[in-house]
Amino acid sequence: MSARVEKAVVSGVFSLDGQDFDVDNNVWLVGDDDEVLVIDAPHRAEPIVEAVGGRRVTAIVLTHGHNDHITAAVDLREATGAPIWFHPADRMLWDVVYGEVHPDAAPDHELAEGARFTVAGVTLQALHTPGHSPGSTCLYSADLGTVFTGDTLFSGGPGATGRSYSDEPTILHSIRTRLLALPAETVVRTGHGGDTTIAAEAPGVG
Repeated sequence: MSARVEKAVVSGVFSLDGQDFDVDNNVWLVGDDDEVLVIDAPHRAEPIVEAVGGRRVTAIVLTHGHNDHITAAVDLREATGAPIWFHPADRMLWDVVYGEVHPDAAPDHELAEGARFTVAGVTLQALHTPGHSPGSTCLYSADLGTVFTGDTLFSGGPGATGRSYSDEPTILHSIRTRLLALPAETVVRTGHGGDTTIAAEAPGVG
């Protein structure tokens, strides 16, 4: 069976700078009936494990280090045996800001610019897109005509940059140079909310 994209939504709390926000997070699964790659691991592992449905998990790729994207990562690793990939520029979030989340655990691999993942016959490539956080990373699949943007780009514009470790000029540069360079018809699958396309978002950030 050919590769497909699936979504699970997991609800919980995002915490930063002494504030808490109730959020619904998208978890993306790319694969087929036998294997999947999981993008982001928010809040609780159980609904993600349920979405995996017994398939082999090839990797757990975290788009950035905010707690609403990493809290379930270690439990998901324990449940599936899959390695965690995480950009090193966000390690201060993992180690310090949210140090109580995974005090005795660390990611398995550094999510470097250009890293490639193959699952169910399709390839995804890591695009480092700092701004929402220093290590924010998107995953682009030309095979599927889609990009998974985490909190870098949403339907309606760039991700938030009003909190610690974020920067608006940086996120705009990332979007303009990395994401707007993708084909206009590329489907944008976000960390929260609905899908959009590069063409739909280009006028607001170009």
